[in-house]
Amino acid sequence: MGVQLDVRRDGYAGRLEVIEGPTGRRRWSESEKARIAAESLLPGVWVAEVARRHGVTRWQVYDWRKQLRQGRLALPDSVASAPGFAALVVEETPSPRPAQACIEIVVGDVVIRAEPGVDGGHLSQVIRAVRAAA
Repeated sequence: MGVQLDVRRDGYAGRLEVIEGPTGRRRWSESEKARIAAESLLPGVWVAEVARRHGVTRWQVYDWRKQLRQGRLALPDSVASAPGFAALVVEETPSPRPAQACIEIVVGDVVIRAEPGVDGGHLSQVIRAVRAAA
């Protein structure tokens, strides 16, 4: 037909993987899916890296994670019985302040809290503003 394809014929064009079978699709067992999904849930792990390592798309891994959360996939015993650790997060708590009396003024559904020693003029302006807004 005289058709010329714009394809390079010299050199390496890339890797080609041939998958045998009637459909050309891989079949993953439920335990393999659960193991891969669990691997992607580990801290510091990227889903794309896990997917690439196992030859699947990241969307498959996300779907398997969803199935795992919904209970449609069960973790294999080898993964479920492995010891795990929870992250420990320590937050510094502010030093406790001595208990002080607090003035609460309720205007409609608004609560105004004032510390002892608040300027009376300022507090009056706040109350007027809240009443005007209500």
